[in-house]
Amino acid sequence: MGQVNSTIKFQDTGYFSKIMSDYLEQKEPVEDFYGNFPDIEGFRKQIEEKSKAFDVSTRAVLTSCLMEQTEQLTLSALTKKHISLLKESNTYTVTTGHQLNLFTGPLYFLYKIISAINLAKELKKNFPENNFIPVYWMATEDHDFEEISFFNFKGRRIQWNKDVKGAVGRASTQDLGKVYGEIDAILGENKNAARLRTLFTQSYLEHGSLTEATRFLANELFGDYGLVIIDGDDKGLKSLFNPYVREELIKQTSYKEVSKTNEALGVNYPIQVNPREINLFYLDDNLRERILYEEGVYKINNTDLVFSQEQLLELLDSAPEKFSPNVLMRPLYQEVILPNLCYIGGGGEMAYWLQLKAFFKKVSVPFPILLLRNSVLLIDQKQRKKMQGLHISEKEIFLKQNDLIKLKVKEISDLNLDFTEQRKNLQAMFSDLKALSDKTDKSFTGAVLAQEKKQLNGLDHLEKRLLKAQKRKYREIVSRITKIQQELFPKQSLQERQANFSEFYEIYGDELIPLLISMLDPLKLEFDLISP
Repeated sequence: MGQVNSTIKFQDTGYFSKIMSDYLEQKEPVEDFYGNFPDIEGFRKQIEEKSKAFDVSTRAVLTSCLMEQTEQLTLSALTKKHISLLKESNTYTVTTGHQLNLFTGPLYFLYKIISAINLAKELKKNFPENNFIPVYWMATEDHDFEEISFFNFKGRRIQWNKDVKGAVGRASTQDLGKVYGEIDAILGENKNAARLRTLFTQSYLEHGSLTEATRFLANELFGDYGLVIIDGDDKGLKSLFNPYVREELIKQTSYKEVSKTNEALGVNYPIQVNPREINLFYLDDNLRERILYEEGVYKINNTDLVFSQEQLLELLDSAPEKFSPNVLMRPLYQEVILPNLCYIGGGGEMAYWLQLKAFFKKVSVPFPILLLRNSVLLIDQKQRKKMQGLHISEKEIFLKQNDLIKLKVKEISDLNLDFTEQRKNLQAMFSDLKALSDKTDKSFTGAVLAQEKKQLNGLDHLEKRLLKAQKRKYREIVSRITKIQQELFPKQSLQERQANFSEFYEIYGDELIPLLISMLDPLKLEFDLISP
C-alpha cells in the first residue's frame, strides 16, 4: 500500500478540551495535577519511583491470576513470555483500558491498544535493562450496558437488545445470533469480510460471557504483539486491594482528597467526575449497587442489604470479589495490582485522572504518567484527492461544517464577502461621534451607541445574505465540501468516535493493524492523518 502520514496538533483540531490542551503544553494552571510528563526523562523518573513501591509478592499473585484468566486462550509465545516476565522486578507495564463494547465499539479501541504496544517498544529501546509489557484492562465491572451494546457499521447502528443487570462482563452472549445475522447481511463477500464473520462468530457465539468474548477478540487482534489482557473482576487480584477498600469504607479517603482537588482544579476547568462519600459498589450476580453509609450502618443502594462495619469488613476479608471500585477508585486498584508506569486514555479519561493525584499521594501509591492516546483520521486516496481538488487543507477539514463552507465560498467567490473593513470604518466614524457628543451634549451618547449597534447589526445581516446567495451560486461545490466532510466526520464527530474497525478491516484486512502500528508514535503527542 502506498501510504501517506501527516500530523497536526491536538490543539488545532478543535476536538480537545482546554484542560487537555493545557496539559499537552504543560501550562501552569494544570501542573499541580499530574506527576511525571510523558517523555523519556519522565519515564526515567517513573521507573525509579515505581521500583521502590511495588512488592514482589504482588507480582506472584498477579502472574498466577493472569495465567488462570487466560488458560482457555491460545496465547502467542510473546504474550506467554510477557506474563512470565511480570514476576521479575525489572518488568513494568503500560496500560490502557476500555469498556466491553460490542465488536470493540468505536475505532479508537484500536488506537488505545496500539499506543500501549508502541510505547512498550519505545521504552525498551530507551531502557534496555528493563522489560515493558502492554496491558489492556477490560472494564468488566461497568454496569452501563446501553453505552456498550452497539457499534456503527457503514452508517448503520448494529444494536444488541438485552436487559442486563449488574456487571456487563458477566452478561451472557447466548442471544447474539440475531446480531450476527445483521452483520452477515451487510458484509461483502471478499476474504476480509469472511474473516470478520469468523471473528464475530468465534468471539461472541462460541463464548459464554461478554468478558470471555472480549478477551478472545482482543487476543485475536493483538496477541501477536504480546498484549496482556486483564480482568479486574477476580478474587485473587481484589485480595491485593483489600487494605485500600478497608480504608475507603472506614475513612472515605477518596471523597475527602478528590473534593479538595476538585475545588482547586475547578477554578480553571470543568470537573469531570464528582466523588461519592464511598466510591465502591457491592457486586454480586445481576447486582452492582453503591455502598452507602447512613445512620451508622452500611446499606446497599436499591436493596434490603444492611451491614454493620464489623460485618462488612468480615465480608471484605472472606469475599473481596464482592467489592467493586467505581470510576474514581478503579485507577487506584489498577496501580496497586500492576507494576504500572503509565495510563493511556482519551481526553475524557485523562481529565478525571487529573483529579486523583492528591488521593494517590495520601494512600502512598505512585501516581502514573498520563498519556493521551493516539488519535487518527483515516483518509483513503480518493478522499484525499477530493480534498485537494476542493483546496481543503488537513487542518481545515477539522473545521465545523458551516465554518468550512463559509471559508471556501469566500475563497472562490468573485465578490468580497468579508465586511471587516466596513465594520472598522463604521466603528471609527461612531468613535468620532461619541467624542463629539462627550464634548457637546453627553445625553446624546446613548443614542450614538444605539445607532452604532443598529448599523453593525445591519452589516452582519447584509454579510449573511450575501454569503447565502453565494452558497446558492456555488451549490455544487458546497455539496462536494459537505459530502467529503461527512464521509470523514460522520455525524460531524471524529471518525474514531463513530466508525467501527470492521469498516476499515473489510477494505484493508490483516494489513490494517500492522500499518497503524508502524505509523503511530505515542510520544509525538499529535493527531495523525493516515492514507493507507
